[in-house]
Amino acid sequence: MSVKVITKDNFENEVMHSEKPVLLDFWAAWCGPCKMFGPIFEDVANQQEGVVFAKLNVDEQEDLARQYKVMSIPSVIVFQKGQPVRKSVGVLSAAEL
Repeated sequence: MSVKVITKDNFENEVMHSEKPVLLDFWAAWCGPCKMFGPIFEDVANQQEGVVFAKLNVDEQEDLARQYKVMSIPSVIVFQKGQPVRKSVGVLSAAEL
């Protein structure tokens, strides 16, 4: 399964109205820990069924990052039925993810 790119234009449809849980990675290109976490996120995404893996660039989507109070990156927020149900900040291992 590929990782979806989330923008303000597709957030409502891809995250809020998803029938599957969504793991949304908030990241930025300049962020060292994000660069470490990116390959882990992609690897787990390719191994999991029934879950949507998505990435949101905080520099390009500042309003969404602010709306979900993302102050540090990488941050992963799990959405179920359009609601944020869990948030994790920092690099996670594949097992933690």
